[in-house]
Amino acid sequence: MSHGLALDHAAWSSPWRARSLRDKGVLCLGLLLAAICLPPVPGGAAVAVISLALLLGPIRVGWTRLLRIGWLPLVSILIGVATVAVSVSWADGLRLEVTDAGTAAAVQLAVRALAATLAMFTLACSTPMIDLLAGLRRLRVPDPLIEIAALIYRFSAGLLDSASAIHAAQDARLGFVNRTATMRSASMGVAALFLRSWDRARRLEDGLAGRGYTDALRTLEPARRRSSGFLAGSVLLLVAVTATALSWPVTR
Repeated sequence: MSHGLALDHAAWSSPWRARSLRDKGVLCLGLLLAAICLPPVPGGAAVAVISLALLLGPIRVGWTRLLRIGWLPLVSILIGVATVAVSVSWADGLRLEVTDAGTAAAVQLAVRALAATLAMFTLACSTPMIDLLAGLRRLRVPDPLIEIAALIYRFSAGLLDSASAIHAAQDARLGFVNRTATMRSASMGVAALFLRSWDRARRLEDGLAGRGYTDALRTLEPARRRSSGFLAGSVLLLVAVTATALSWPVTR
């Protein structure tokens, strides 16, 4: 399963999907702001621990799915950390150095980036894209922007699903046994995927025109569970993290 499909499946199957976007947004975006604005230690570290506990606990992502979703951002973080930790000098030819200052900055960057990523995952793994788009519509975001985002999301999910099916079919027919077969299968797969996407776009356009589409597709939204206790607990948690992080240099 690809990174995008695994993230989408986690969001649709999460018990938190029934929660109001307002409640989840306050908690998740608050954790994200805390990871960005507070000192990496202990603020970023606390956000990372809380986000990880939420993902493995009430959101029920699981270690296997979390690793499948998070390996790509983790690789990106490691690349960025390596560029900060290693200094390049051309004074006497090419020299690579690792200094104490560079190492300290790299550690802080790693903690902050990991905390922000996990905080975003708490929202992405509990809220499908259609719920996020519905929330943007309630915030009066222009309909054309929402429709473009919705079409990109639906086409991306459809293309990923089609690509997985094509790859599985080619693999079952021994399409990747050697380099020549791999190149042939890859070219045929890309061509088939292009034709499918073109045909799907044409059929979608015809269907929308037949339904009198103008600027937006209005759909009924299921009722979401709002909880004043959840909202108050989220605010108290964020206040506690902020107070601990800001008082840490004083009390240490």
